[in-house]
Amino acid sequence: MATEPRARPADEGAIGAPNSVEARTIDWPAASRAAEAAAREAQRLGVRVNVAIVDAGGNLAAFVRMPGAPLHSIEIAIDKAYTAVSFGLPTGRWNETLQAHSEAVRQGIVLRPRFVAFGGGLPITEDGQRIGGIGVSGGSEEQDGACAQAGLRALGLAET
Repeated sequence: MATEPRARPADEGAIGAPNSVEARTIDWPAASRAAEAAAREAQRLGVRVNVAIVDAGGNLAAFVRMPGAPLHSIEIAIDKAYTAVSFGLPTGRWNETLQAHSEAVRQGIVLRPRFVAFGGGLPITEDGQRIGGIGVSGGSEEQDGACAQAGLRALGLAET
């Protein structure tokens, strides 16, 4: 597994200086465990959901669709995970977060493609570094959030 991003040397931009940083991302076994745990929680709650796990770059890493889960919520689950990893903020916290911003920001950000501002998406953070996101859709916001939390717990992680 890669290490924390390296600091740039004093001679940044000099020939021979690094032009990249190392970054960590969720691996497929962890993504699969998180997705399964979220689906099991949905089953326990009696709801049918779609669960998406994305890596640090927002790319789909694992997906579970429970039979009977709403078809439209497939993309919503993926977009919740994408939004969570993009900003490092649970999707359910956007309403309160946007209150501190201008009207232009409040109205504009919700129009961005793939942006979701309601519960069910959580960043996956390990050792202070964002490695992915989880998105759950198909139940209520509270149920989706509980399922996403179960996915984090399966990885030994908690909401940040």
